[in-house]
Parts: sequence; C-alpha cells; structure tokens
Amino acid sequence: MKKFKFLPLIIALIVLFTAGCNKENSSTQNANSENFFGGKIKFVTSFYPIYIMALNIADGIDNVEVVNMSESHTGCLHDFQIQPEDLKNIETSTAFIINGAGMEPFTEKIIKENPNVKIIDSSKNIELITSEGHEHHHHEEDHNHDHHHEYNPHIWVSISNYIKQIDNITDEIIKLDPKNSASYELNRNTYKEKLNKLRNQMHKNIDNLPNKNIVTFHEAFPYFAKEFSLNVIGTINQNPHSEPSAKEISNTINIIKQNNVKSLFVEPQYSDNLAKNIASETNSKIFVLDPAVTGDNHKDNYINTMEKNMQTLVEALS
Repeated sequence: MKKFKFLPLIIALIVLFTAGCNKENSSTQNANSENFFGGKIKFVTSFYPIYIMALNIADGIDNVEVVNMSESHTGCLHDFQIQPEDLKNIETSTAFIINGAGMEPFTEKIIKENPNVKIIDSSKNIELITSEGHEHHHHEEDHNHDHHHEYNPHIWVSISNYIKQIDNITDEIIKLDPKNSASYELNRNTYKEKLNKLRNQMHKNIDNLPNKNIVTFHEAFPYFAKEFSLNVIGTINQNPHSEPSAKEISNTINIIKQNNVKSLFVEPQYSDNLAKNIASETNSKIFVLDPAVTGDNHKDNYINTMEKNMQTLVEALS
C-alpha cells in the first residue's frame, strides 16, 4: 500500500496543471460575459450618428458605457481603415453597434476575426435606396453582405429612419441587458418624443416651400429629400474623396441652369471650393446642409443640427 501514499498529491498536481492550461482560454471566453453579469456594460459604436443614438438610449444608466470607435470628426466611414486597437476595443464590448446598409464594409473582417462579437445592425427592416435611386427592403440578415457600392447608407439623415434605428438598437440592447430594460425604454420614449416633435416642426416649415429642387454636395441627402418631398436633381461631387471630371462639372452646371436652381448646398465636413466655382458660373448662392455626421458629444446634437438644416432650407428655398 505504500506505493499509493503519494497518489492524492499527484492527483492534486494534475488538477492544478490542467486548470493552469485552461486559464487563458476561459479568461478569453469570459471577457464578454463579464460585461453581461455584474460588471460594466460597454457598447462600442461605429461612428458619430450611431454614437449619439446610443448616448441617448443609455443616458444616466449606471455601469453602462458608450464608446465611439472613430473620432467624432471622422465623418462617414467610406474610406475608414479599421486598426488593431479598434478590433481590441470591439472585442471587449458587450456589443458593437453599427449603422449597417454598407456604411461599415469592415464588418465582415470583424466577424471573421472574432465570430463571438455581438453586432447590432441599426438598419434592420429599413427601406434602402440604391445608388441609382431604387428602393430595397433591408432585412436583418442583410448585414452579412457587402452593400458598400450598391446601397446608399446615409439612412440616419431621415428623421423617420433615425427613429427606426433607435428602436432597432434599443430592442437589441434590452436583450443583452434586461435588468436595465425599464431605463432603456424610458430613454427610448423620451428621445423619440423629441424626435417626433422635431419631425413635425420640420414638415410644417419645409412641406410648403415653393422651391423643391436642390443640388447637394454629395449623396448624403436622398433619404432626407424623400422624407420632405425635395428633389435632389444633382450632386456637386458624387465621390467626395476624388475630384469630379470636367464633364461631370459641366453636366452639373447645365442641370443647375436648366432648372433655374439658385441654391447650392455644401456640407461642413468638406471643402466648398468646387461649389464656389460652380456658384459663380450659375449665379447661385451657397448654403450649408449638415448630414449630422460630425459634432460634439452632446446628446441633443442631432436635433440641433436638424433644426439648423430646417432654418437653412427655409431661407434657401423660400
């Protein structure tokens, strides 16, 4: 029997060694679960408009943190290059909240590198407009496909779509953090009340304007135009990251002259030099329409921006 006297010690060492080998795997698996149970809930958003939505939904709720992946001055993510630190930030989140509709073409890379990351696509069941102006009904599973070139992703510029995005995000957040569901619901309803009031006010001021034809800087406003019955008859620069050709500029000038358009709309995120040249050729005035894609971290910034847009349109189109 003496040969078995060290058996308990050997078994204990085996158990200890096995636990040590599995420690790294278990800590990785539990990295996200800590966000769900007892620890801090962390939501990472892809860019500014989604960040403002999440700030309002999570406003004042203890242990809930909202982090914006890109800087607030980044603007649209057309050419955004995701960095290793961005991936790490997303991996430690309870969920990564995206606009969807092709705004974040790097989403597939995130899923490939970490299939356990929870992604909330705010564009679920929103009617998408293609680059050619056609509409498409967007389903939840569509975020796995690349819509980067096929669909116009600027859905949030429509207040009605923005409200749908708020609902999509809130519904998914409540599934992940049910203990705070009452607070999320209260925040959702408070914010939607403000947005509905804004939308009604904008319809009152914009619907009966005598001039409906507008020329915008790039393709950021089709959803906004659809909501307020405006006609985007031309864009100054379809791709804001490259200069249009001389032929494209000439076509835009002809459209402006043929339709007797007197107002050109630029965006604060881009240079207005090209618009100034076109304005001088067409005897037009320049105004600023903001797609609410950059700004400070104030939770009412989207509303404030849209109110300014309303005032601009009244001045330009009356």
